[in-house]
Amino acid sequence: MRIVMAEDSSLLREGLVQILTKFGHQVVAAVDNAPSLIAAVREHRPELALVDVRLPPGFKDEGLRAAIALRAEHPGLGVLVLSQYLDADYAAELLETNPSGVGYLLKDRVGDIPEFLGSVQRVADGETVIDTEIIRRLLGRRRGQSSVQSLTPREKEVLALMAEGRSNASIANSLSVSQAAVSKHIGNIFDKLGLPESGADHRRVLAVLAYLRQ
Repeated sequence: MRIVMAEDSSLLREGLVQILTKFGHQVVAAVDNAPSLIAAVREHRPELALVDVRLPPGFKDEGLRAAIALRAEHPGLGVLVLSQYLDADYAAELLETNPSGVGYLLKDRVGDIPEFLGSVQRVADGETVIDTEIIRRLLGRRRGQSSVQSLTPREKEVLALMAEGRSNASIANSLSVSQAAVSKHIGNIFDKLGLPESGADHRRVLAVLAYLRQ
């Protein structure tokens, strides 16, 4: 897989390049700022952009803004955003541009190499991956919200796994339940969050967004 990376920390940037290269990926450009990221994607046309949220010169949301702009310019580009901070608004804004082929992970997750590489591949394959820690913290913070109160503990677990981009079979295996039980839990989540069936909507992503927006 051809990857363009934007990360201002030289140590993390070089570490990521080594990890990705070791496992067969080609990092065609590794830059440290948003303008260079945009230029590199235009030049190399990679399958995936790996982007830090906060980049020079302002260290605010330059990376996120560049990622959103690149998604508009290159709809087929997978974008995996890495952040040192948990920010639900950033995750929601990224997902709202186009939920397919996007991911938002906390940098702490990079230490789990198999999990990180799996997320890279799933995003490149067009799936949506949201760090489970983001979901767990949001669920814990929002117990006072009516929609959160309506979910059972098991439904919250299922939602957290959905955010990872897991299939029903994978969720069932993780929770040691049947796929039929998982389907029932997911249906309950959709109902409680007011997400009617629609062929045009990615209801799994919308379920996560429902939490991010509250």
